[in-house]
Amino acid sequence: MKKTILAILILLVTFHAKASSVDTVDIYSNAMHRAFKCVVIKPESYNKTDLSFPSVYILHGYGGWYSNWIIRVPQLNEYADKYNMILVCPEGGNASWYFDSPVDSNSKFETYISTEVPDYIDDHYRTIRNRKSRAITGLSMGGHGALFIAFRHADQFSACSSISGGVDLKNSKAKFEIQKVLGDSARYPRNWIDYSVTTVVEKKPSDTLAIMIDCGVNDFFLPENRELHLALLRLKYPHDYVERPGQHDWAYWRGNIEYQLLFFQRHLIISN
Repeated sequence: MKKTILAILILLVTFHAKASSVDTVDIYSNAMHRAFKCVVIKPESYNKTDLSFPSVYILHGYGGWYSNWIIRVPQLNEYADKYNMILVCPEGGNASWYFDSPVDSNSKFETYISTEVPDYIDDHYRTIRNRKSRAITGLSMGGHGALFIAFRHADQFSACSSISGGVDLKNSKAKFEIQKVLGDSARYPRNWIDYSVTTVVEKKPSDTLAIMIDCGVNDFFLPENRELHLALLRLKYPHDYVERPGQHDWAYWRGNIEYQLLFFQRHLIISN
């Protein structure tokens, strides 16, 4: 009996593993004159139909890399099937913070993520080529990047979210190698203001954005996320704000990424 149950479980796991498909592709950046790898997760239905699908871009954090998410959260395969979305996990550099650096011309990840990667994905996969079917999220540095890019490129993305985002760079002047891409805070103080999400949101985006902010109650970034929430309330930007038990770690991010996808499913156009 036990062997029968084990055999059934193995079959179920095998079936589930084969449901979605994972590609690793090289995407060239004209802005940075080099190619970077990217993970693309297609739902099971992708190979069974000729339909096009919404796409969600998932950004890694400081010190991470393009395959960070799929290695740490293999459940992304299940979520691609469940929500019928193409999930895109691009390379964001070790410490790019997802903007075009004003002091390092070799770091232009805002251009790469906002334009070059979506152009490649839309050209090589059956996506719905419409901002209303494209969303972006990320953890920590990637949470900052997702909001930063969405607000500055709302013509590309209609929904965004941040998990444990470092949304105010001024609070991390001696941390996370931010100085490499913003310059010394004493010499370039304005950079630390202008490139923070807390400042970027002050300028109304070109199109309406669906916004979600999610942070653990024991996360060291919680105070600045609360400040961002209050700023959005003051600016009268509709948004979802969530605090859950947890801290700045993969246990929290693994447990919360599905909430972001559910949020996007509510806001994205999911069919042609």
